[in-house]
Amino acid sequence: MVRDKAADASSDKAGTICRALRRAIIEQALEPGARLPEDALGERFGVSRTIARHALGQLAAEGLVELRRNRIAVVATPSWQEARDTFDIRIELERLVVRQLSGRLSKAQLATLRAHVDEEDAARGGPDAVSIRLATEFHILLAQMTESPILIRYVSEIAYRCCLTLSLFGRPHSSDCAVNEHHLLIDALESGDTEKVATLMHHHLDSVAERALVQQAKPRGRDIMDILAPYAATAPAAPSAGRKRRLDAAE
Repeated sequence: MVRDKAADASSDKAGTICRALRRAIIEQALEPGARLPEDALGERFGVSRTIARHALGQLAAEGLVELRRNRIAVVATPSWQEARDTFDIRIELERLVVRQLSGRLSKAQLATLRAHVDEEDAARGGPDAVSIRLATEFHILLAQMTESPILIRYVSEIAYRCCLTLSLFGRPHSSDCAVNEHHLLIDALESGDTEKVATLMHHHLDSVAERALVQQAKPRGRDIMDILAPYAATAPAAPSAGRKRRLDAAE
């Protein structure tokens, strides 16, 4: 029982790191190719290197992190063709999502979607990274409403990978287009016009890809400890040196 509790605690800590790093990648605070040292992550989030390594492994399984030799981890850097293929796969997955949801959403679900788009609307004029995150979360919210674990998993993972594409290639994010197109998708879902909503989703994501896949961005080169400071704000404080040695020994 004690070992189970310890395992659960480690899993929770790794999950905290995953969520923080994922959001930092989505919001383009961590750019493709940025190094993710286990010791720096452990210090920032107040965990052992073992737990940090586990979190990096989970993000690698999602395609957001690349694990290289000598335990070097970096934010993944997809090629232009990989990015284009990712968008093409995402289009087909999300067409399937809206086909399943067409005409079947409750009033409460429709209200939830509209409230999210209102949040996107309120973010207009702000940082592109926030608009990109909110737009991505809209699509993941749609997948969650299918209640299909497979669709939720694959749409979430591929949507996050598309955020890497937006870091590497493209013009500034068009929040106006995202908001307007999301409104149209909700209206079509409510009406139950399955073919229309599938076509709208295809057009919407293809337009996002066309706006995104233009050119490679220049690296910014910031320190990872500074980058992750706001994302680790709700994580536990770093343990003292003595406590850290005991944690490492326990693992």
